[in-house]
Amino acid sequence: MENHKNVVGPVIRRMRVEAGLSQEKLAAKIQVAGWDLSRGGLSKIEAQLRRVNDAELLVLARALKCEVGDLYPNRVKGLSDVLRQGRG
Repeated sequence: MENHKNVVGPVIRRMRVEAGLSQEKLAAKIQVAGWDLSRGGLSKIEAQLRRVNDAELLVLARALKCEVGDLYPNRVKGLSDVLRQGRG
């Protein structure tokens, strides 16, 4: 079973690459916007190794110049794994 912590990571990576931004540049844009997210944290989000909270989604969407809904994949693969991990 895969251990994905989010469903938006691959979309964030694709949008970042399409915008011509390195992880360092996107992390810097996010930090300028007032959110403390390192390049390493962004890398973990893109690799689905780290959860993303709603405030981070807002900042990521602003930095990528898109709507929050655009960060979600059309077909959510692995959603059941993410939901299963969220049960406590």
